[in-house]
Amino acid sequence: MAVPLRQSVAVGAYILKQKLRRRARYPLVLMLEPLFRCNLECIGCGKIQYPEHILKMRLTPEQCWEAIDECGAPVVSIAGGEPLLHPEMAAIVEGYVRRRKFVYLCTNAIQLKRRMDDYRPGPYFSFSVHMDGLQEEHDHAVNRDGVYERAVEAIRMAKDRGFRVTTNTTLFNTADPERVRAFFDEMTELRVDGMMISPGYPYEKAPDQEHFLHRSETKDLFRRILRDIKPGWRFNQSPVFLDFLQGKYDFDCTPWGNPTRNVFGWQRPCYLMSEGYASSWDELINGTDWGRYGQASGNPKCVDCMVHSGYEASAVVATSNSPRLGAQALRELVFKR
Repeated sequence: MAVPLRQSVAVGAYILKQKLRRRARYPLVLMLEPLFRCNLECIGCGKIQYPEHILKMRLTPEQCWEAIDECGAPVVSIAGGEPLLHPEMAAIVEGYVRRRKFVYLCTNAIQLKRRMDDYRPGPYFSFSVHMDGLQEEHDHAVNRDGVYERAVEAIRMAKDRGFRVTTNTTLFNTADPERVRAFFDEMTELRVDGMMISPGYPYEKAPDQEHFLHRSETKDLFRRILRDIKPGWRFNQSPVFLDFLQGKYDFDCTPWGNPTRNVFGWQRPCYLMSEGYASSWDELINGTDWGRYGQASGNPKCVDCMVHSGYEASAVVATSNSPRLGAQALRELVFKR
């Protein structure tokens, strides 16, 4: 696995502290969307479909830092939109690093080469580059030719400068397992520090609604992709979550595990669904009817979801509660680094 040891230890200590305090619901990763504006129109994402006055909105650095101070999550994933379009993004990242939070700056990498001098390599910071497969698949997903090549160039530059670089990949029912495996090989050759993979979720505003995976299709696809993981492949994810995607385990969703703070407030109930907003973390966690969400609830919007933002936290918490799963994760951490 490719989750840094420092991060694994910090998250483990954080979970133990929550258990000692008898907290049933707590966040692991803050999903921050400081703006919705983007320089791409990906077919599986609807954020760019917001009207212009909303696309002009953005969170201030103080609002971004307040969000992590409120919820206390040890990790923050900065998405959007395209975070590098935020004029104060470097300051926002620096504020999180000062707080010893593990920061993943998600980017399509179009502006990464120009903006790289604004950031400093370090153990608490990673660029997470959106890569939806090999060149043909990726350029189709982002609806623009040449983006894959620009992202590859930016990854090479970032690695040469000492940055930690991961990738994030969303897969749909059009994915060819052999092409995905070839993509893993190519990212490994680029020396990426870890890959994150997840099935897509049908955002209501997404232009393409035909190619999202049903639950049975997700399990079949990921079984074929992960049937024998090559020694060089490094995933920036829990091994138990990867097993969950293949149907080896069955968890319910933990929507509060990866809460979302964006320009509207704290999004209910999760990063994927928008059913209102809370003005504070306390209002979100204590004022949301969580029983309405997750596969067990029967909510039709949840029945096919197996996305990392809902289930990675479930896998991590299950690992911390099970000696057997904990031993599996420890083996991955120690012997497959």
